[in-house]
Amino acid sequence: MAYPQGVRVLEQPDLDSPVLLVMLSGWIDAAGAAAAAMQSVELTAGSRTIATFEPDLFIDYRARRPVMQLREGVSSKLVWPSIELKVGHDDAGNDLLLLTGFEPDANWQFFAKLVADVCTDLGVRMMVGLGAYPFAAPHTRPCRLSCTTPSGELASSVRYLRNSADVPAGIESVLEHAFHTRGTPAIGLWVQVPHYISTTTYPAASAALLEGVAETASLSFDISALVKQASVQRDRLDELVDANPEHVAMLRQLETAWDATEEATGASRADLLDPDQLPSGDELAAEVEQFLRDQDG
Repeated sequence: MAYPQGVRVLEQPDLDSPVLLVMLSGWIDAAGAAAAAMQSVELTAGSRTIATFEPDLFIDYRARRPVMQLREGVSSKLVWPSIELKVGHDDAGNDLLLLTGFEPDANWQFFAKLVADVCTDLGVRMMVGLGAYPFAAPHTRPCRLSCTTPSGELASSVRYLRNSADVPAGIESVLEHAFHTRGTPAIGLWVQVPHYISTTTYPAASAALLEGVAETASLSFDISALVKQASVQRDRLDELVDANPEHVAMLRQLETAWDATEEATGASRADLLDPDQLPSGDELAAEVEQFLRDQDG
């Protein structure tokens, strides 16, 4: 299959109804949870690159500069920012396509059409985007997921939060519409990350994302390593919070609000919180980071 300038197809493997997972860095990814989830998949999927997208068309090099590898005054190599389509498989052997790299800086609609054309020719059966956003949620409760999709039917068929808001969109949303217009189900899954630790890693959120992908797209992933990391971090966070009565009070308030919204249909957690009584995300993030540095020491 010939494609217009902008994509270089290295291989067109014979796949059995693959699912496309999308995680392009550059938009909202609190705690890097979505990137970590995608990395976990890549490490176990036996992935290889089958297509690359022309960075000169899609990347602003002043915003995402190439890396110069300098060795004793010799510029030995330039590493350019990339956008790649990879193929692999989940733990049950189901075929996967992985769209990774940087979110394009330009030509979004053209990029989305290219991705949808290539993946449609490869027989993709569903697109699932990964994202994470900070929220007033306690680390002592399970991470909750919300969804975005152009399909009302698909939104109603999943058990995730369905929010209403006018917000800036990322390329993942554009891809959702590109696949939807071709008749391919497309959905974005977004995990909530406690706002006070959104600037550090949070493996519990990455594990929750992969659980959501597995449930939504009938896939299988081994998340045991992420779960183990999450357990270690949970112990550290509990220790930090217990050492400060103000943080204990904040956490109890978050837990009360979280529990209430599990019981009250349509209730907004934000309506149950008093922001003036909560330490800011920056304040708590700084304290958590210092705590983790102390632990490393």
